[in-house]
Amino acid sequence: MSDRFQLLVKDVMAKPITIAKSAFVSEALDKMLGEGVDPLIVTNNGTVIGTTSRAAIAETLGSKKTQALKATSIHVANTVEENFTSAYPDQSIDVLVPLLQHYKLVVVLDADHRLIGQVTAGDILKVLRPAGSILDVMEPVHTIQSEERAVHLRRRMLDHEINRFIVEDGDTALGIVTETDVAKALHAIKDLVEGTRQDYRIRNLLVRDIMTTPLISVDANADVSEVIDLMLKKNISSVPVMQGGKIAGLVTRNSLVQAL
Repeated sequence: MSDRFQLLVKDVMAKPITIAKSAFVSEALDKMLGEGVDPLIVTNNGTVIGTTSRAAIAETLGSKKTQALKATSIHVANTVEENFTSAYPDQSIDVLVPLLQHYKLVVVLDADHRLIGQVTAGDILKVLRPAGSILDVMEPVHTIQSEERAVHLRRRMLDHEINRFIVEDGDTALGIVTETDVAKALHAIKDLVEGTRQDYRIRNLLVRDIMTTPLISVDANADVSEVIDLMLKKNISSVPVMQGGKIAGLVTRNSLVQAL
């Protein structure tokens, strides 16, 4: 593993993945899923104005204001969040750790303040690994029943700032449901269902209809580096941790960065 103090921001940054604020949210979501990124950098005439995330898109697609609109007619401008920060290519990567503990994305700018790169949790975890065991780097798990309505799931996500739930049937874990699954489901309904029927379809959507299966999990004895490698290889943002046949918690990209 490289010494964190010898590496520079330019050594770990990735190419910036951008979307214009005038683009449609359908295009933004397709780009996020196709590139495996979240969030996207939003630009206006080449200038960075913020980011858009799967959570922001899900919230916009599910709002009353866009009830009768298709995802292909809602602009990215409606979903822009200003939750990003910046760094410069010749800074030590040590500046990135506290930034990524507060922001999902660090924008990399050159001396003329032009966008040249980006750094996310996945980029930093390729070169820095937290010490300790899996139990030291996991966060609490939240569960939801598979027969629960997706609108109730969305409400819980928004009210309690929870972005993923383990889906259960009784005490049996079936899968996981995230902001991505909600955004994809709302996007599909808005594209396929006429405006007057959208609300009915959304209200009758169940968690089991949108969850991701099978559930990829790791044992509590697994090595932290192996789990990070698995997450990067599968391009997933969280993995449940099993201990004694039960889910003890979740390892997420965020919980890993917090432990650096």
